[in-house]
Amino acid sequence: QVQLVESGGGLVQAGGSLRLSCAASGRPSSTSVMGWFRQAPGKEREFVAAISWGGSSIDYATSVKGRFTISRDNAKNTVYLQMNSLKPEDTAVYYCAARRGVVATPEYEYTYWGQGTQVTVSS
Repeated sequence: QVQLVESGGGLVQAGGSLRLSCAASGRPSSTSVMGWFRQAPGKEREFVAAISWGGSSIDYATSVKGRFTISRDNAKNTVYLQMNSLKPEDTAVYYCAARRGVVATPEYEYTYWGQGTQVTVSS
């Protein structure tokens, strides 16, 4: 069975940085693509970033491009999201997700999900 556990969330002031981690367990074929989504209160869950197993395919939401960086360390079965220049609108619960196959942006394409970690950016 696949399990994803996020960590690294917290409270930060606007303009600050935060690094999220997601540790994965289970069959490597089930986590060939890993991504990050976020959901703010009253809003739909939205795509943030995703990365393929070898890192050759990476995708970012327009809203975070240039500020966030996704990476992975397959030896540690971990994916990271480095968030810089944080804005209050980045406040949300951030979820780690995984799937087989290719990088995708729709939420429904992902099979496995973590429980989320809260990121709060103060004004």
